[in-house]
Amino acid sequence: MLLSTTDVIQGAVIDSYLGIVTAEVVYGSNFLRDFLASIRDIVGGRTGSYERLFEEGQRKALAELEQRAQRLGADAVIGIGIDTGTINVDQSGVLLLITATGTAVKIR
Repeated sequence: MLLSTTDVIQGAVIDSYLGIVTAEVVYGSNFLRDFLASIRDIVGGRTGSYERLFEEGQRKALAELEQRAQRLGADAVIGIGIDTGTINVDQSGVLLLITATGTAVKIR
């Protein structure tokens, strides 16, 4: 399965468009990670724990996107975009959301 952020695949011809595929990964907040991030916010620097979380989330979202495209019979997913956001649960909780979208296609 080929995954691409572009809308064309060099050297390939798209035979059919099978539809838009999406994948979502949601993580709950973590007190320790949030506490360490707040210290980084005060003293400056990168927040490695969140960077690793988003990196893992992007990998998982792409893997899920690939699985959903395979169920449609796709050979590739083109035009992939990854977005991140938050979902406010209440005053004390935030969920981290990572979404991947693309178009499942058959190629030759």
